[in-house]
Amino acid sequence: MPPPTQRGSSQNLVNLEAVTAHVPGDASRVLLDAVSLGVARGDRIGVVGLNGGGKTTLLDILTGDRAPDDGRVSRLGGLHLSHLAQADTLPPGARVRDVVLAAWHSHDHGWSADHEWAADPKVRDVLDGLGIDDLDRSVKGLSGGEKRRVALAATLVGDPDLVVLDEPTNHLDVEGITWLARYFTSGQMQARSCAVVVVTHDRWFLDVVCTRTWEVAAGGVQSYLGGYADWVYARAERTRQADAAEARRRNLARKELAWLRRGPPARTSKPRFRIESAEALIADVPPPRDSVELLRFATNRLGRTVLELEEATATVAGRVLLDRVTWRIGPGDRIGVVGVNGSGKTTLLRTLAGDRPLDGGRLVTGSTVALAQLNQELVDLPGDLRVLEATEQVAKFVRLGKLELTASSVLERLGFPAARQWTPVGQLSGGERRRLQLTRLLMAEPNVLLLDEPTNDLDVDTLARLEDLLDGWAGTLVVVSHDRYLVERACDTVVALLGDGKITHLPGGIDEYLARRAAAGRAVSGLSAAPAPAAAPARGPSATAAEQRVAQKEAARLERRMSTLADREKRLHEQLATAATDPTRLLELDAELKTVLAELAEVEQQWLAAAELAEG
Repeated sequence: MPPPTQRGSSQNLVNLEAVTAHVPGDASRVLLDAVSLGVARGDRIGVVGLNGGGKTTLLDILTGDRAPDDGRVSRLGGLHLSHLAQADTLPPGARVRDVVLAAWHSHDHGWSADHEWAADPKVRDVLDGLGIDDLDRSVKGLSGGEKRRVALAATLVGDPDLVVLDEPTNHLDVEGITWLARYFTSGQMQARSCAVVVVTHDRWFLDVVCTRTWEVAAGGVQSYLGGYADWVYARAERTRQADAAEARRRNLARKELAWLRRGPPARTSKPRFRIESAEALIADVPPPRDSVELLRFATNRLGRTVLELEEATATVAGRVLLDRVTWRIGPGDRIGVVGVNGSGKTTLLRTLAGDRPLDGGRLVTGSTVALAQLNQELVDLPGDLRVLEATEQVAKFVRLGKLELTASSVLERLGFPAARQWTPVGQLSGGERRRLQLTRLLMAEPNVLLLDEPTNDLDVDTLARLEDLLDGWAGTLVVVSHDRYLVERACDTVVALLGDGKITHLPGGIDEYLARRAAAGRAVSGLSAAPAPAAAPARGPSATAAEQRVAQKEAARLERRMSTLADREKRLHEQLATAATDPTRLLELDAELKTVLAELAEVEQQWLAAAELAEG
């Protein structure tokens, strides 16, 4: 497969040339194998791939935190780079002020008085956007979400040329993630041509922010135009052309693609001929789940009473989280719970599970309820067992809807191939331990699932597999998550904790939640909550009618050219397959294919610009 097409190296902020990297201490495990790529001014690149596949290693090499084992890394002279690592390590004994403003002071400002840095609108925007208003507070004792916001603010305030972020959305609530997306797509960032490279499992964020996607897999980095939805389109098309050994992955990609086309509108920038090809691919794919059939199963297993709160009151440290709330959760309900950090979402789940007694009122639990709860913390797993043994310790078979699956099959669906199933539990990474925890929960065949931030430490492929499993799961589901894609994909109903002691039903989903928060104004929580911006980034000035007509004609011309190039690419792949025994012909065809792919990428970029202008 040819390397990603890059713009001229003179325009790139960072270039990687034939970079190779291994797992530290294990030269037999290659994470990056002769990877060549670059980051240009204004790029917004999302990095996806399996846990342990090399995403963080790629970021560390881009930033210079790790030297490659082979190859060359070059950076533009005078490059100002800012890096948010996965772990928030703050200086002990420091104040929030010391951490956040250190980068700003170091970037040739030289000012220290409050009125001087406060006069900088970029600094104020970041501090206000992330809800940081107490700069004299000590970093000691901050919660995980508060530490993440402080570290993120320190990364953004220094006016960098390139921002490299490893899981920036971890611990951020829906509003914080929405603000961050708006910040990176704002006119200010585009005017500065600031480049962004981000690793995140938040698929909505990838879709809204990123103009390119890098997939790190099998030692290589494949580049795609667009965000998450565009990547799914391209990958589904690629897997459609794969051989029969990839059938399971192809089916999963088709189901995910069907959701993107039938669920909430995806932000996709693919031209029409690509969309038509993708729609043909999913023509025979059923809806993600048969709600009527699942409800029948759930009612048979659960009866009419599942979980009910009656006049329930819950307080934490003098704050009233639930104020005489009456709420009924029925058989087959699939509910997403949203709210700012500290609003009581985890407390609500613990109350429903019976782990936390109410301060008033009562909890009614149905007699047939078999409840399982996934906490944010990784529970103790049997470290002396292997992955398959730890799963079969719970059960060897599980029934999901009409399917009966073995423990090995469920493990494979959640990203444990057959060889990995014999790995000792003690050697698993954090993401793998999370997957094993989920697998053991499902193997117990609960009929009520309470999931608290299930997306933590999971890559996007594993999230798709988890959603696929939940599609066929007949039971009641309550999910607390800041991942709006998961909530919209897996849940039928959204409720919110808005700080008024009530559980508010939101027919309009997360968009309605953000609109309500914006209308109500900012509510203080921890370092204070982030403001709720509009659900979509603001657009630039509208084009005139004449400019739109010209752009429409240009977009149509470019689309015809892309269709011609796509046909040529298809024929070249067929010719490559027939010329497998002719090395000379193979080299000629491969060179021609690289030329076609390069032209196709360039024409697609031109089409994107014309299509955006044509829309006004």
